[in-house]
Amino acid sequence: MTITSMPGSSGKLETGEKKMTYFSNPYVLGLTVIAGIGGLLFGYDTGVISGALLYIKDEFEEVDKSSFLQETIVSMAIVGAMIGAAAGGWLNDLYGRKKATLSADVIFALGSVVMAAAPDPYILIVGRLLVGLGVGVASVTAPVYIAEASPSEIRGGLVGTNVLMITGGQFLSYLVNIAFTQVPGTWRWMLGVAGVPAVLQFCLMLFLPESPRWLYIKKDKAKAVVVLSKIYDPLRLEDEINQLAALEEEHQRKKAVSYLDVFRIKEIRLAFIAGAGLQAFQQFTGINTVMYYSPTIVQMAGFGSNQLALILSLIVAAMNAIGSIAGIYLIDHVGRRKLALSSLSGVIVSLILLAAAFHFQAADATNSLYGYVAVLGLALYIAFFAPGMGPVPWTVNSEIYPESYRGICGGMSATVNWVSNLIVAQSFLTIAELVGTGVTFLIIAGIAVLAFVFVTIYVPETKGLSFEEVERIWKERAWGSQYGSEPLLAGGNP
Repeated sequence: MTITSMPGSSGKLETGEKKMTYFSNPYVLGLTVIAGIGGLLFGYDTGVISGALLYIKDEFEEVDKSSFLQETIVSMAIVGAMIGAAAGGWLNDLYGRKKATLSADVIFALGSVVMAAAPDPYILIVGRLLVGLGVGVASVTAPVYIAEASPSEIRGGLVGTNVLMITGGQFLSYLVNIAFTQVPGTWRWMLGVAGVPAVLQFCLMLFLPESPRWLYIKKDKAKAVVVLSKIYDPLRLEDEINQLAALEEEHQRKKAVSYLDVFRIKEIRLAFIAGAGLQAFQQFTGINTVMYYSPTIVQMAGFGSNQLALILSLIVAAMNAIGSIAGIYLIDHVGRRKLALSSLSGVIVSLILLAAAFHFQAADATNSLYGYVAVLGLALYIAFFAPGMGPVPWTVNSEIYPESYRGICGGMSATVNWVSNLIVAQSFLTIAELVGTGVTFLIIAGIAVLAFVFVTIYVPETKGLSFEEVERIWKERAWGSQYGSEPLLAGGNP
């Protein structure tokens, strides 16, 4: 990832100066990886429940007999994440990104202990709720923290690293699931181990600074400059400080932001529609149907063994992680918009293949070929989804909102993601039972087509742009090219 660039006074990147690369600053990369452990928690919880559910059904007869109870165990973490994401935006703005992360770690670790010790499905559900609260806060905080510490030309790749941590967490969860298949208390170990990375991140975050942009605007300019000096060389540091000074001046002129402003101010509303729409379509195009229920889907495809289902699902999770690595490179080279559109094109084809495999498998259950085609469809789906619709929604949402609204809008859009996630998780098995798995995947393919149209119309390209330049895009969309004559309600400079 090489950009021959340094920012000039305009905030744009000039050619002919020092190269900025993904690996050029170990300090920034270290911040990214440690903050990204929040993504690891997100991914681990998403993946681990799919394998644990197989053994929870074996231990609790009431769970085995009730699809609704199975869906509730899976989706209660999503309910918690919805609450955590909604509160996380407020927490981020009021107390900072660092304290929000620390609080998420404590809640997640507590939830892991409750799940591991649960004597019945209902205490397990309480533990799932607590874990979800932690995941929800982390899902808002990690992308924003990383984005605010990232040079603009590699911001997409660095935020994409958080998505790699999510997919890596999912892959790790399948390894853990397989490792504990023969251990007494199988599912308790699977769920309890989740507390380990939360404790690790808590300890490491104590040594990290607060986000420099949050520090500069809200608390301590001197500390902000110290952090920024570790990210940029002196010439670029001066430019960054000048931009923050202008941003602070505008911030002081504004009244306190509110949730109503997101809908009242046109440029903020347009940005939120694009960001929240991407988050909703990420879920409605089926990703967590695949990740939550991939072992169950594999069994639906004709592979009855729990252990074989987990092994085949591990392959799906590996494809997800590999695709995320590709996304880190592509998002700052191809761009957010093109990457999302190409990703959705492949997702549509893969979902149609899945639908066909399950349709013919239902008509001829004796033919094992359709089961293999279904597993191939899952793998192709992940191969197309992971590099594009995996990182793009989180990256775009970390960079399209003005500083004053980044916490609020980021939290609201993450809540949209989790609400959409809940709808999918709580309804997939029920819909599959009603209309068949093949038709269910065909419905998801239709939603992916709508997502393609949405991205085409509503999502601008933000590759390589500063936060201020992205803000300008929304003002121009809201007020036209002469937006400078309109009130600058959203902050920033004309």
